[in-house]
Amino acid sequence: MDSGFSISRGGSDHVMELTEITAISPVDGRYASKTADLRPFCSEHGLIHRRVIVELCWFEALCAEPGIAELPELSQQAREFIGGIISGFAPEHSASVKAIEKLINHDVKAVEYHLKERFAGLPELGAHAEFLHFACTSEDINNLAYALMLRDLYRDVFLPGFAALAGTLAD
Repeated sequence: MDSGFSISRGGSDHVMELTEITAISPVDGRYASKTADLRPFCSEHGLIHRRVIVELCWFEALCAEPGIAELPELSQQAREFIGGIISGFAPEHSASVKAIEKLINHDVKAVEYHLKERFAGLPELGAHAEFLHFACTSEDINNLAYALMLRDLYRDVFLPGFAALAGTLAD
């Protein structure tokens, strides 16, 4: 039986502004101000950033392994370049990863491709970019990225919050 009533789903070109009423869950809506400190850790950007960290730490470990003759030990300049990628990783970098993901339909591989593009900025790294993600699966990267998210969230949000609560209770 057709009631004649329909709800517009809004096309894929319809972008709805994020508000308390349009949020997918109350966490993003009415509680957004309460959960803002979680965004650097639990957002898509937070996950992508930690995937980047895992990929780059793995690459550094491979370069430090004397048994891998194809990879030279990293110069100080290369280590600083990698450190800059990690410390300077911003939402626009995540947007670049997401743009690559749209083309290839693979989230972790998109991180690898993004890093290869970044490595092109330093010939020493660009020459060995094919070793990014070497001998890894997406699960290897994701498992460690989620562990880093939880570690960082605990260290940077929960512990200070618990300390503040303990101080309030002590007062």
